[in-house]
Amino acid sequence: MRYVLVHESPGRMRIMPGRKGMTAEEADILDSYLAGKPYITKAKIFEHSGSVSIRYKSGSGIRDRILEDLSAFSYFDEDIRALVPEQNGREIGRYYRSRLFSLIAGRLFRRIFFPAPLDTAWTLMRSIGYIGKGARVLMNRRLEVPVLDAVAITASMLRGDFSTAGSVMFLLDAGELLEEWTHKKSVDDLARSLSLKVDKVWLRTPDEGDLLVDLSSVEAGDHIIIRTSDVVPLDGKVIEGTATVNQASMTGESIPVPKEAGGYVYAGTVVDEGECVVEVTKASGKGKYDQIVRMIEDSEKLKSNTESRAFHLADRLVPYSLAGAALTLLLTRNVTRAMSFLMVDFSCALKLAMPLSVLSAIKEAGENDIRVKGGKFLEAVSEADTIVFDKTGTLTRECPTVVDIVPFGGADETEILRIAACLEEHYPHSMANAVVKHAEERGVLHDEMHSSVEYVVAHGIASKIEEKRAIIGSYHFVFEDEESRVPEGEQEKLDSIPAEYTQLYLAVDGILMSAICITDPLREEAAEVVRRLHDLGFRRVCMMTGDNEKTAAAIAAKLDLDEYHAGVMPEDKAQFIKHEHAAGRKVVMIGDGVNDTPALSEADAGIAIRSGAAIANEVSDITISSEDLRQLLILKDISNRLMKRIHWNYRFIIGFNASLIGLGVAGILQPASSALLHNSSTIVSGLYSMTKLLPEPEKA
Repeated sequence: MRYVLVHESPGRMRIMPGRKGMTAEEADILDSYLAGKPYITKAKIFEHSGSVSIRYKSGSGIRDRILEDLSAFSYFDEDIRALVPEQNGREIGRYYRSRLFSLIAGRLFRRIFFPAPLDTAWTLMRSIGYIGKGARVLMNRRLEVPVLDAVAITASMLRGDFSTAGSVMFLLDAGELLEEWTHKKSVDDLARSLSLKVDKVWLRTPDEGDLLVDLSSVEAGDHIIIRTSDVVPLDGKVIEGTATVNQASMTGESIPVPKEAGGYVYAGTVVDEGECVVEVTKASGKGKYDQIVRMIEDSEKLKSNTESRAFHLADRLVPYSLAGAALTLLLTRNVTRAMSFLMVDFSCALKLAMPLSVLSAIKEAGENDIRVKGGKFLEAVSEADTIVFDKTGTLTRECPTVVDIVPFGGADETEILRIAACLEEHYPHSMANAVVKHAEERGVLHDEMHSSVEYVVAHGIASKIEEKRAIIGSYHFVFEDEESRVPEGEQEKLDSIPAEYTQLYLAVDGILMSAICITDPLREEAAEVVRRLHDLGFRRVCMMTGDNEKTAAAIAAKLDLDEYHAGVMPEDKAQFIKHEHAAGRKVVMIGDGVNDTPALSEADAGIAIRSGAAIANEVSDITISSEDLRQLLILKDISNRLMKRIHWNYRFIIGFNASLIGLGVAGILQPASSALLHNSSTIVSGLYSMTKLLPEPEKA
């Protein structure tokens, strides 16, 4: 692609392609291409002008690499086009903007050019749908907003006020269209943000064995390996092995389903246990979007409890509005005053302002690299009084470092590292990554030399090397569960290892081979984040870790935590949250590993670090970037401000419209004026709901 670099600053650049403007399809293709580059943090495409704004990570050579990628890009490259989801997000916006423009233009055209008889005929024809809808609700023995709409439209026409009836129907149409648009846009935005973040996959080849390759390079017909705790990255058919797969996110089945040769697995489901080889039927970018949309299609998931209560209030007030109109007519014998109850309803404003508030908050969170799966989770963050942190990869840096390898039984240090890295490359955790990285830095090759891997959640990895059982993991796993032994005469050596280090233990054939010491420094911003979380409303900030007591106590003291628990298992974290719920508290959980997933699911809002395990990202309600924990402060601030906005909208809509009814009953306002002011307030509350929640200095 030809382009011009029009502006540049550290970590940012803006480019302009050789021609002005691009189609929505082309914008989506370029957007998907840039989103697949791990060193690009954010790319924004302005399709009308054709310009592209790119933010990228700091590092040597990254800028030049991006420029090379742009030069190599082509809209016609089939591999690149395959990355684009089936649905075009920009087309959704274009479709609804066109419908809204047609609705407004049609209204203006009829008001200006239609003669009165023709406009009356048009209004009568349009009213049939609304009256019929109200009649159907009545036939089902319910009194809901459609009944009030039908009565208001009918009463206006019976009085000969066809202009007011037309205005009511126009605003009802506009409100319904905007509500549908916000829902579609919410689902589309969430589906894109929830697209699976599986970057690597194990590929089985006939000549080279099992290879770890980029997901984007996998094609239909290839064979991939999925193991315990893996998120299935692609649709496919099982051709070898057995696994139980949790398909709840796709099919609603609560019990994991056994999959054997001939069975089918879906992208986005999770392997609970086992290992199998899958023949891919849909390559990356195909089939995922629709599956994710189905997962979040239930619109109630997008609504907070406050939002849902506001929605239902509109229907609950209908009988009172009808009763008020009847009572006013009975007491005053004045149809005009009675109409005040019918011309002002609470439905339009509530059903427009509330979704727009939530959508705006989710979008603003996304602009801060925070992905939220629904408004109910923002409400949970706002109301929570307890926040629970995992330690490793969350409060500490995402890249722990190996500082020492302590051999036992005369084992060779290079051989220890080779075996450890060979096993740990299958483990989706930052500690395992530290071992693999250390092997790479020392130039230790660790080609596959073991049989199938058994992953024991929160404990470690087990396999066989030369028919001997090889295990690596925690003290509990190696010495208590597996009953491994320390070589004779070396217990004192084991006891002398400094407790401030996190230790991984490697044992082969039941004998300890090594203790690998890992340092996991605290994030620089962790203490500030803990302090400010208290300021923003959390009464208790806790830490749950599988690490030893001494290390956990030192970290808790440095961060001034309210509570901590060391040496815990995954079920202990989830049980702690259950106890908090039983005590009447709302809990937010933050983690990054497979062992955090039970607690993430149990919490009112589970927050995952995006660079962590794929399964943690899958089950979490919110994901944040791994670069800075201050995103939690932004999330909490957005959540607090959203709930304040929803409550303000609620009070404003109820109070203002109730005032209009009162003024109408008193004879101060005519029905047409009440309708105009009511509709104006609806637009004002909708526009207000779309404004930014965070002030610019705080957002920065």
